[in-house]
Amino acid sequence: MRAIFQFALVCISVLGFCHFSHGANKQPNIVVIFSDDHAYQAISAYGDSRKLLQTPNIDRIGSKGVRFDRCLVTNSICGPSRATLLTGKYSHLNGFYNNSNSKFDGSQQTFPKLLQKAGYQTAIIGKWHLISEPTGFDHWHILPGQGIYYNPPMIRNGEKVQHQGYTTDLISEFSIDWLKNRDKSKPFLLMSQHKAPHREWAPALRHLGHDNDRIYPEPSNLFDDYSNRGLATRDQDMTIEKTFTKLDAKLVTPTNMTTEQLQKWNAYYQPRNEKYFKEDPKGKDLVRWRYNRYMHDYLGTIKAVDESVGKMLDFLDKEGLAENTIVVYAADQGFFLGEHGWFDKRWILEESLRTPMLISWPKVSKSSSVNKNLTGLIDLAQTFLEAAGIDAPKDMQGRSLLPLLNGKVPDDWRKSFYYHYYEYPVPHRVRPHYGVITDRFKLVHFYRPDVDYWELYDREKDPNEMKSFYADPSYADVVKELKVELARLRSDLKDNVGAPKEAYGNSENQKKKKQ
Repeated sequence: MRAIFQFALVCISVLGFCHFSHGANKQPNIVVIFSDDHAYQAISAYGDSRKLLQTPNIDRIGSKGVRFDRCLVTNSICGPSRATLLTGKYSHLNGFYNNSNSKFDGSQQTFPKLLQKAGYQTAIIGKWHLISEPTGFDHWHILPGQGIYYNPPMIRNGEKVQHQGYTTDLISEFSIDWLKNRDKSKPFLLMSQHKAPHREWAPALRHLGHDNDRIYPEPSNLFDDYSNRGLATRDQDMTIEKTFTKLDAKLVTPTNMTTEQLQKWNAYYQPRNEKYFKEDPKGKDLVRWRYNRYMHDYLGTIKAVDESVGKMLDFLDKEGLAENTIVVYAADQGFFLGEHGWFDKRWILEESLRTPMLISWPKVSKSSSVNKNLTGLIDLAQTFLEAAGIDAPKDMQGRSLLPLLNGKVPDDWRKSFYYHYYEYPVPHRVRPHYGVITDRFKLVHFYRPDVDYWELYDREKDPNEMKSFYADPSYADVVKELKVELARLRSDLKDNVGAPKEAYGNSENQKKKKQ
């Protein structure tokens, strides 16, 4: 009997070790730093060949943890991606399809609510962009709608407040202030969410001229003519050549700045704009001028975000919180930085589909490691819940990333990923489409009545995704296999009944919003 008892103790000990093998003997704190439209190409840890920008503080997260190289989004647009992060569900289940007429149902289950119920103190500060008021948060201090870069109005726990300063700096300040004044007897979830680097890319005044008028290396497909692909690719409205506005190019002055701010703004832009008007570039020279102005402004906004990340990491270190805090840096989707002649996102193509994600949890994560498996923002909800010792609801559609943080990839980890984009026709006339992504291929179906066809991309032979191989007879077996896999995913994810009409938005309402 004694031997049996001793054996049982050993078994319990082993099981306990396995259960807590991630090293967390208490619930971890969680900090999610979430930016808007931050392309992985603009994070130095990802090693883009153009070497666009150094981001030493964002890189610090990867040096203490894992850089995920193929973190994908389910629907490459701001609000829907945020809804997926909160719920761990695709758009067709969480009900937020687009930025035009969707409203987040705050009564539904979210991971912050589950953490809150388990004793976490929760806060969200910065961009929300889900129309309804936040739920599941003890404290919220958010930008209304899209927000603005300078002197933003915000809403703090239901009360409208006006602030002076640069929005990225303010979000950073308010986030750290909340941490300083939180209930220190509880674990916490902080979602610190930046507006930057969203269009119209207005840098902090201190970062004007940060690149010393650099002429940026061009992507090889800056002047893509959209041949070898279908009508959807040709008939869109998101090019640097045709869609870039005077506000995007800073050829008109902002209206929401103080006199002092505007003086500094004009001191930088005015002489450069005068040179532009004098030279009056046309054709490809105009595209190149816009591309370089775009890069200065877009990357300038990221410099402030990187500084903000540094302040957050320094605070966690100083307060002794870093060891048991999960820190995530991610964006709501990728972004085109001139590839295909575009800015914006929306497409299943790599620059849009793939978002940066770096995660550190010193007790668990393997330092300076890289994961190339198919992962997604949809996985974060279940990751946080497992880390906190909470069972994930069965209707969540991601998977916990904890094994991957520790360098162990489960044998049954996904080999394919499902994507579905809805919003049409405004603002950029990108046709709705869904598709399946594997390590090498993408099979995509554009399915509107006016544009109904398939494309196949082979990233091994064509990494810049300049050609569809769908009609190539040598790919017939690949197409057949991927269609079977796509059907399986749509069925498993319950996206096999089609989207309701409102998913695509009312074109007249969208036109009014755009105006």
